[in-house]
Amino acid sequence: MKKLLFIAGVLCAPIVFAQDISDALRYSQDNIQGSARYRALSGAFGALGGDVSAMSINPAGSAIFNTSHISLTLSYANLKNKTSYFNGLDNSSSSVIDLNQTGAVFVFDNRNPNAVMKKFTLGVAYDKLKDYDDDWFANGVNTNNSIDSYFLGYANGLRLDEISALPGESFSDAYAEIGSIYGYSNQQAYLGYESYILEPASGNNDNTVYGSNIGNGDYYHEYSYAATGYNGKFTINTATQIGDKFYLGVNLNSHFINYERFTNLYETNANSGTVSQVNFGNNLITTGSGFSFQIGGIMKVTKGLRAGLTYNSPTWYSIDEEGSQYISTIRDDSGSNVSQIINPQTINIFPNYKLTNPGKFTGSLAYIFGNHGLISFDYSIKDYSNTKFRPKSDEYFSRQNAIIQNSLTTASTYKIGGEYRFRQLSFRAGYRFEESPYKNETNIGELKGYSFGLGYSFGSLVKLDLTFDQFQREDANSLYSVGLTDAAFVDNKTSNVSLSLSFNL
Repeated sequence: MKKLLFIAGVLCAPIVFAQDISDALRYSQDNIQGSARYRALSGAFGALGGDVSAMSINPAGSAIFNTSHISLTLSYANLKNKTSYFNGLDNSSSSVIDLNQTGAVFVFDNRNPNAVMKKFTLGVAYDKLKDYDDDWFANGVNTNNSIDSYFLGYANGLRLDEISALPGESFSDAYAEIGSIYGYSNQQAYLGYESYILEPASGNNDNTVYGSNIGNGDYYHEYSYAATGYNGKFTINTATQIGDKFYLGVNLNSHFINYERFTNLYETNANSGTVSQVNFGNNLITTGSGFSFQIGGIMKVTKGLRAGLTYNSPTWYSIDEEGSQYISTIRDDSGSNVSQIINPQTINIFPNYKLTNPGKFTGSLAYIFGNHGLISFDYSIKDYSNTKFRPKSDEYFSRQNAIIQNSLTTASTYKIGGEYRFRQLSFRAGYRFEESPYKNETNIGELKGYSFGLGYSFGSLVKLDLTFDQFQREDANSLYSVGLTDAAFVDNKTSNVSLSLSFNL
């Protein structure tokens, strides 16, 4: 009965989990997803339209269709990571197959030839914005910091009786009760204390000063990162053609997040301290929902030249998270190695929080060479420093928002794509360049990507498209947000093969 009460307390208590700038960026960035034709032009579709995925860039694009249209896309993604951490290097890879896009546009023509509104369209689409499936492994000798700095960062300033178990209390009950009453920071200090990493300056209940039982020197680290999930959106679109030159459209987007991450740090040392080995594991499950809208227009400047402009609103997310932890250590006790294992088997349900992602403007130009082909260019600008955790009145979120404001900046994205048509075949290629969202580009580097594709038209009703695209970027991934903040540098290269089948109705 006591454990049931503790679990209920964890479910209801105001435990603060350490959301930070990395979480804000994870849900603010997206990748080029969508149909094979869209990806073949590296997403440079803002002034083109005529593709279901083009609605995700410019909602006016659905009004370019002359007939109703349905498409679906199957993709294969392969991720290769080169990870460096101090003197250690590692290569890893993973892959996933997924249905990442499907949608339909229904065209309603106005049969009055003198009408200003020539037609309007209704569209629905599902697009995966970002795939979170990723695995990497870092190893090396850290000459600066031990995992003890993580636990010391939480513990110092907290009373000993608020981070330790009561006499006869189990690890699980103590972990749950401390989280229920005092919060996440005290839980972390509790794990450090009960695993013998932390040493209080005195044994008094009111002690607030702690040292470490891990000696000074070099620390060998092995850090494993494994994540799954995705960020997607469901779009309802409407657009219209005004006269012979103007197209206007609106998207209402429902967003959803499903993200799960497991990390484990193994540390060993031959230093003079008592504790020589540590295993520290964390599991996080995140689910979220959000809303955004888009307004866009396309203008036929001349017979061949088109211009587009789109505004993407911020995305307003509501996010829920839950997590679990364990830790084990090996220490010297009078000449014998003693193992200490703390596996609370308790799930922390963290309070719901809000995240507002920045809006974005996209300007586009395209030139269509009759039936022979086209060339298209998109330019987008997004101010990542406008990313905000809410409620802003929360002291912790206020500090994180200040860090975001000082660390992130406005980033531009450039996309260019072209298509050449020969009879029933289409040959396509594209390139994109995305600036780092950080003021200091050592945190996240620039993204560069290219694409090639083929399309084949089976008459006027059925089309089959195949595309290969690849992009590369280096990220600096801090192991933890407190104490042990040293980064593993991950050079990620992601290759995708996409196959789309589309139908004109």
